[in-house]
Amino acid sequence: MGSAGPQFDIFSDYQNTIDGRLSSTKSTRHGVNPATGKPNPEVPVSTQEDVDNAVAAGLKAFESWKKTTWAERAKAVSAFADALEKHKDDFAKLLTQEQGKPIQFAQGEIAAGFTWLRAFLDLELKEEVIKEDDEKKTIQRYTPLGLVVGIVPWNFPVHLACGKIGPSVLTGNPIIIKPSPFTPYCDLKLGELAQQFFPPGVVQVLSGGDDLGPMLTAHPGPAKISFTGSSATGKKVMESASKTLKRITLELGGNDPAIVCKDIDVEATAQKVTSLAFLNSGQICLAIKRIYVHEDVYEQFRDAAVKFAQTIKSGEGNEEGVFLGPVQNSMQFEKVKTFFSDIEKEKWNVAVGGKNDDSKPGYFIAPTIIDRPAEDSRIVTEEPFGPIVPLLTWKDEDDVVKRANNTKMGLGASVWSKDLDEAARIAKQLDAGSVWVNTHLEVDPHAPFGGHKESGIGYEWSKGGLTAFCNVQSLFLKKKV
Repeated sequence: MGSAGPQFDIFSDYQNTIDGRLSSTKSTRHGVNPATGKPNPEVPVSTQEDVDNAVAAGLKAFESWKKTTWAERAKAVSAFADALEKHKDDFAKLLTQEQGKPIQFAQGEIAAGFTWLRAFLDLELKEEVIKEDDEKKTIQRYTPLGLVVGIVPWNFPVHLACGKIGPSVLTGNPIIIKPSPFTPYCDLKLGELAQQFFPPGVVQVLSGGDDLGPMLTAHPGPAKISFTGSSATGKKVMESASKTLKRITLELGGNDPAIVCKDIDVEATAQKVTSLAFLNSGQICLAIKRIYVHEDVYEQFRDAAVKFAQTIKSGEGNEEGVFLGPVQNSMQFEKVKTFFSDIEKEKWNVAVGGKNDDSKPGYFIAPTIIDRPAEDSRIVTEEPFGPIVPLLTWKDEDDVVKRANNTKMGLGASVWSKDLDEAARIAKQLDAGSVWVNTHLEVDPHAPFGGHKESGIGYEWSKGGLTAFCNVQSLFLKKKV
């Protein structure tokens, strides 16, 4: 379908993809390797003209792409997934270079990207006969919305781009991906790679600065915005999209509680819970952000968590044995450091960590556990999005459920217990889009993913997630005039 050919080189020539062609811009900028502080290669800074050209190409592509069959679209998505898998090692290296995550986690993210693309192939939205008798037949069907804009954050740029591209194009909608200015490289190469499998205008990628998102959300051409990012920015996206009644899906921030019951295996659970709080340097909307431990096992749990945290190796992502990479960018680095400056001011007790080594380059934060801070302190009520987490105690089930739910966020939550009846009882009372028992963060492309309260609107993935890229239509067929 496209013509990019076999000369695909992931480590050079980062350009926009507009209307099936690579496109440069007059102005360029570059990201920074967060582990070293060294500049990454130059990338485009898209202008209003680039946005207009991409939107025009997407709208033109929609006229023919919406008429293709599910089988045709699925064939293209499957081939795209195969190509991503073929280049998985190079994508993982580039992801570590631009995002900072250790190479084993970068490899896991690339694998999630092509796994999700393939999983969506099983979720075809077929026409459904609602009712039929001798006089009439009533059918429910799904029709594509139009051009989609997918806005992707810097913490999981490949996985989340694939999680938007697959459902969008499978349901008949061309898509423009806008990566974060901090992590544009892998997504630009995803766009370039896609040209081998999709007609011009079906998958486009635009790199730019902070003004690119507003240009896209305000443009009258797109029919839907699929946004993953902070709740504050999500509100701005919603406001902008409302001007033209664009459909929106918002996957926003979280402040996920983990409730640890007293009958658990303390050592094993402490290690699992702590690692899930610090994974990706805490830069996961679904990471554990507050840990409530039953008072009967609290001190044992704290000591085991501290012992594990002291074994965590941080460093550049290609170093052997590294679990904790840097915070991804200077803006987030400075934000996380404000929590460290609060330690003395708020008189928090530090169980482990608490001081950062500023002598080496890169945005590194020491994994830190705060021992029983006040329930209304920032470390409990806000989302640091870094490797610092509070440990809190509980005794009464109703009380801990109330405290866990006492947040504007509602993305994820988990309960840890050997008593599955107790765990399920607590889990069902938690106000969150995803709730786990004896694990956290395990997502599935066949299961809906979204947040309650200010953690989002709508949900992604699963068959229901695909319907968010469609209009639903009721077709009434009268059999006799």
